[in-house]
Amino acid sequence: MGAVKTDVNAKERTLESKYLALDNPAGVRMLLGDYHALTERQYAGDYDAVVILVDLATAIERAGLTGRQAEALDCVFIEDLTQVETANRLGCSKQTVNRLTSVAIAKIARVYEKWARYGEGYSLGGDNYGEEIV
Repeated sequence: MGAVKTDVNAKERTLESKYLALDNPAGVRMLLGDYHALTERQYAGDYDAVVILVDLATAIERAGLTGRQAEALDCVFIEDLTQVETANRLGCSKQTVNRLTSVAIAKIARVYEKWARYGEGYSLGGDNYGEEIV
């Protein structure tokens, strides 16, 4: 009987392929949409999820978000509020929440793009997937 080979890097490659293009708003939006799943994976001992979440927190910190952009992002993606609920909390319109989150996501994508250009472990996707960077 031969030894069973275990691919110890399989989970890492799966996450890398899913979040390959974080240099664009669509990739960052996907990552933020998976925030809670990644948090669960982190607490289940998935170190790759930990690295992704740490990088995300660092990217958000370095993105230079305004207070309202950060608050809108937190409400929509961390607290899972709808845009209408977020608008009510922030005292603005749903369209304003959409604009605040879109601009915040574009700023975060630019941080990932910079990291990719400096060889910090992220790839350049080269496609905005139809989303305009504001």
